[in-house]
Amino acid sequence: MRLAQHMAVASERVRSTAIEATEFPELSRAYQVMGVPKVVINDRVQFEGAVPEKDFLGAVLQAVSEP
Repeated sequence: MRLAQHMAVASERVRSTAIEATEFPELSRAYQVMGVPKVVINDRVQFEGAVPEKDFLGAVLQAVSEP
């Protein structure tokens, strides 16, 4: 989450929102949250758990390059 927020600060083209899964169970169910952190990018790319910065950036690029 920290990396996503840093990206949002660095670029006006990036937005980041953190949601506490236990406080929003309907969203947790909708996105099938089984572990945290759960990252969802443009409703296209999702992953759970901490990943290296390189992999996170790759997921962002994948999400914005898909039609």
